[in-house]
Amino acid sequence: MEYTVKELKKGINLHKIKTDKFKTNLIAVFLTTKLQRETVTKNVIISSVLRRGTKNMPTQNEISTQLEEMYGAGFDCGIDKTGDNQVLKFYIETINDDYLPQNEENMLKRTIEKLFEIVFNPLVENNAFKKEYVEQEKENIKQRIEGKIDNKARYALDRCIEEMYKNKPFGLYRFGYIEDMNNINEKELYEQYQEIIKNCKIDIFVSGKIDDNIDTEILNNENIAKLQERIPQYIPTNTNEPRDNEKENTVIENMDVTQGKLIIGLDLDLQNEDEKYDALVYNNILGGSANSKMFQNVREKAHLAYVAGSSYFRYKNNIFVNCGIEISNYEKALELIKEQIKEMKDGNFTEEDIENAKKGIISTIKTIDDEQDTGITYCFGQELSKNNMSIENYIKRIEKIKKDDILNVAQKVKINTIYFLRD
Repeated sequence: MEYTVKELKKGINLHKIKTDKFKTNLIAVFLTTKLQRETVTKNVIISSVLRRGTKNMPTQNEISTQLEEMYGAGFDCGIDKTGDNQVLKFYIETINDDYLPQNEENMLKRTIEKLFEIVFNPLVENNAFKKEYVEQEKENIKQRIEGKIDNKARYALDRCIEEMYKNKPFGLYRFGYIEDMNNINEKELYEQYQEIIKNCKIDIFVSGKIDDNIDTEILNNENIAKLQERIPQYIPTNTNEPRDNEKENTVIENMDVTQGKLIIGLDLDLQNEDEKYDALVYNNILGGSANSKMFQNVREKAHLAYVAGSSYFRYKNNIFVNCGIEISNYEKALELIKEQIKEMKDGNFTEEDIENAKKGIISTIKTIDDEQDTGITYCFGQELSKNNMSIENYIKRIEKIKKDDILNVAQKVKINTIYFLRD
């Protein structure tokens, strides 16, 4: 995988991932903007409305028909919360030109044109989005928000984050809020879209067997040509947010559940980007694998949890411990989880634990370029954190981690919020 980045215009970057591993090319456009309460719901609706129609392909059926004519090209879009940013993502995957019949048109160029058309040249009526599309997508998103309680484990994690980051961007729900829907109309939504296109960070990714002249083709595209330079309005993910909580916050929520969901949000007071690699190994030993303290001691030995693990959110320097437990086992489980965190602080883990953790992480890193979308996701993460670490150097950085590095992280771990969902 050969990865290069080029600034097309200020605030607009082209990322090229040259690889011969696939028979397809994957083209993506990411629009990154600050997470804000007043725009989070609008941006979700915009992401959905854009896929409904463009100036030259005014219906979703028309878009589908044209993609089908491109040897069944696949289109997808979505929205993510990455650090304190909201990211609108758009993808088209199509067969590489090398596998097409001779004299076939330039499929890569056509794919780029279609994706840019969807993102940058939407269907507009009377200086507004099409009212019918807006109302339908508002209803779809409303149902999605209402359905968030169906996945209790995900709901509990979202609620823990909401409590930890109350009145802060990262605490916002990524699909927005139903109470905002009634105040959003097609004209106001189009105005917000124009603001995004004018001010957001734009990253264009091209992955596959690509020629060097792709830069010129993209720059000459009419939809890219009309974009203005900008100072992009986003938050780099390498910024450390000071945490001011002095004591653990406990939140207990009641719902009709048969199994309790216990989430413990931990703050990591890391001073630099380099320590985040050490934190990956720390998390793996604590709860990130089947060999971890959480899995072995809380689930296997004590039988206090159906599920026991932890995840590291490197963009915010948080670890979230996740347990599915019998509701009556809350106190015992909580005590044993705290014991595992103390064990890490006291250095009660072995060299074998460290090696197993490193092997597991490296095994995952080696799969990054096995899928085109994971390769793009990795490169985008490097871009947002203003980092530029190759996969090879990433592996080397993990390999050199020692016990002292993990102990250093362990001393900087502090419980922020304990969230328990019960009946």
